[in-house]
Amino acid sequence: MLEGNIKYHLKIKFSESMGDSVFAAAFGSNTVLFLAAVVIKLLLIPGYHSTDFEVHRNWLALTYSLPISQWYYESTSEWTLDYPPFFAWFEFGLSQVAQWIEPKMLIVSNLGFANFETIIFQRCSVIVTEFVLFYAVVSIFEDLKDARTRSILTALVFLSPGLLFVDNIHFQYNGFLYGIQLLSINAMWREKFLLGGVLYAVTMNFKHIYLYQAPAYFIFLLSRFCFVESKGTYSFSIARFFQIGISVVLVFLASFGPFIQHIPQVLSRLFPFKRGLCHAYWAPNFWALYSFADRAAILGLKFAGKDSEIADVGSLTRGLVGNSSSPSKSTFVDSLVLCGFSSFLFGWHVHEKAILLVLIPLSLVATRTRRHAQIFYLLSCAGYLSLFPLIFKATETPTKVIVLLLYAITSSHYLADLTRPKGATKNSKSTLELSVLETLYLYGMVPVYIYSEILHPFVFPQGTLQFLPLMLVSVYCAVGVLYSFIILTFFV
Repeated sequence: MLEGNIKYHLKIKFSESMGDSVFAAAFGSNTVLFLAAVVIKLLLIPGYHSTDFEVHRNWLALTYSLPISQWYYESTSEWTLDYPPFFAWFEFGLSQVAQWIEPKMLIVSNLGFANFETIIFQRCSVIVTEFVLFYAVVSIFEDLKDARTRSILTALVFLSPGLLFVDNIHFQYNGFLYGIQLLSINAMWREKFLLGGVLYAVTMNFKHIYLYQAPAYFIFLLSRFCFVESKGTYSFSIARFFQIGISVVLVFLASFGPFIQHIPQVLSRLFPFKRGLCHAYWAPNFWALYSFADRAAILGLKFAGKDSEIADVGSLTRGLVGNSSSPSKSTFVDSLVLCGFSSFLFGWHVHEKAILLVLIPLSLVATRTRRHAQIFYLLSCAGYLSLFPLIFKATETPTKVIVLLLYAITSSHYLADLTRPKGATKNSKSTLELSVLETLYLYGMVPVYIYSEILHPFVFPQGTLQFLPLMLVSVYCAVGVLYSFIILTFFV
């Protein structure tokens, strides 16, 4: 008996040590990748940043200077706190470090404050927190035996141009949030369902955009955790249902509990339905195509001399409110992708940055088949091009163009290599073999970019049709996004 127990525990310890060594090897082999990314991001520190930089500085200031009862009421700045409480606490934690770097950035009334120390601190805080993403990506791919494949897939996710554009140039904190979600997905894959559910709840309480993917999590947890197999039949476990339910509720209590007396105010900030259907920068989704038709119809009325009728047109762009019995790891990610797709294409006031909600999980299964690789590649190019209007300064133009071109060239090569047909030799040249239509669409991005960012001021020198370049990019990219959604939903 004693000997059996000793052997059992030795076996467990050996398995754990083997798992640790595999992770250590995976982590070590990608260290250069991480450090190279850090160097590139450090070089981007002096560059352009958007108003989101001031948004987060203001959140640092108000969480540091005010009692929590005022966090969701403070309105000195137009950039009021509109993220869930965990993110507010995250800003509070950063502010405790920021006070030693530059106290002036923590003054609520110091609107637009952005001296050298403030820029360094906020930029570096993004880079440091992105370690969570790196750790999560390495964890997901650690079981892959081939080190080359492991490194390629890690780079595909961690070196996303979208995250570079949005976080390290435009300025936001998306990297570590996707890191937490990937840790949640990894836990689900390894059948640590309670941990996966808790991590997803944590992610939602940092940024409520992840709420869109709740149906995928709910169905997966319900079928894989709450239904228990016994002798070939499945029975619903009330105990397990309450376990996962209580775990998630506890996360929400920890998040919203300190604001229990202010819940209506917090929710009004999180879900501002007074905003229009389309964001100021049109996301490349279904509503961009609708809005294009809407604008075209209004212009048509003008040319027809019916200006008086335009006032009576209800334009959505003007703010009018308008089988899972036993899912696998792969179908779970598919569900996350389709939930992200649906919310992006048909959601309310969608930001163009939300395309990452599709691309990050899709990158996990991009090499499942050649068709997955093709659609991922096309969607990546369309999605990342749609982010270009966010970075409109001429000084950043070489950066965004070079980054996207490098990603397009290298990802095309490696996606084709990892999904080469059976029987093909390693020495044979492999391409993604896109259809003629898909290839023409990708090449069409070149004239769209050239017109929108270079030629338009010469074509309309007096500043007329200023919305045209943004509309052109958004509508063109929307075609690619909608096409990818249809192919992935019905034909893959």
